Amino acid sequence: MVRAGSGLIAMAVAVMAFGGSVLADTKFGAGVTLTKATPISDLYASPEKFVGKTVRVDGVVTAVCTEMGCWLAIGTTENPDQAVRFQADHDGKIVFPISMKGQKASAEGVFVKIGAGNHEAREAAGEHAHSQPKAAEFGNKYQFQVTGAVAAEKP
Repeated sequence: MVRAGSGLIAMAVAVMAFGGSVLADTKFGAGVTLTKATPISDLYASPEKFVGKTVRVDGVVTAVCTEMGCWLAIGTTENPDQAVRFQADHDGKIVFPISMKGQKASAEGVFVKIGAGNHEAREAAGEHAHSQPKAAEFGNKYQFQVTGAVAAEKP
């Protein structure tokens, strides 16, 4: 009887240690399917190389749309002036809560160059520029059409 109890305790500790963060993650849209993340610095160094490709980015949520939750920005602690924005469709299928700011997250989507007539992207870029002015130039030119994201719950 003691052995069975000890085994259950050991299993519970293992689940908490190794599976706790997986169970606490919040999935948006399709989540993430790519296993390899592209460094944000690579996107900044040669953005045209990634246009039209599905890319995964890992980092920290640096900003979130405050009106509709239709976009989030992910950056890194190593270079807080670099962040990329993930734009959701306005269909309400993916909505990012403001509480995500500061959370570790992974997101993926198609990297796109923003066209002159894309008013929604320009509006999102303007809002993002308020919270991260140094990322504004990049954010006025490029963003992701998000397919999914996964955010770790705050401890």
